[in-house]
Amino acid sequence: MPTNKGENTKRSDILDKYSQHAIDLFKKGYNCSQAVLAAFCDELDIDFDTALRISAPFGGGMGRMREVCGAVSGMFMAAGMKYGYCDPEDSQAKAEHYKLIQSLASKFKEENGSIICRELLGLGTKVDGPVPEERTKEYYKKRPCAELVGFAAQITGELMGMK
Repeated sequence: MPTNKGENTKRSDILDKYSQHAIDLFKKGYNCSQAVLAAFCDELDIDFDTALRISAPFGGGMGRMREVCGAVSGMFMAAGMKYGYCDPEDSQAKAEHYKLIQSLASKFKEENGSIICRELLGLGTKVDGPVPEERTKEYYKKRPCAELVGFAAQITGELMGMK
């Protein structure tokens, strides 16, 4: 039995590493979606810049429109890179993939109450302008984004078989 405990500790450390890496990327100024997807570049065999460009529009709940949380979008993109389908005629693969995405969304929502950015941030229905806020200590104190990024990275790590 000690082997299992050691293995569980090692897996937990790996998950913590990816969560922390995603949080660190977010705190360096990358948006929520970029931070989650880019934390898994090696596992997904994509280069860092490509991950950043693909995920850039999804920050702030889709271009700061406060729709689906960017961390959730990053998690979905990672799932697509790892387990997505390519054949448009393969309805079974589509259904399996959508089931996976819905499961990931449910896990995130169960922990955080929503997958919608404006709801997670406690904002009204107005759309923010395109200019992001400056990242200051106060910014990080008043928003749960770093923690949401970390949690999305944890779910992604579990999905990648690092659980």
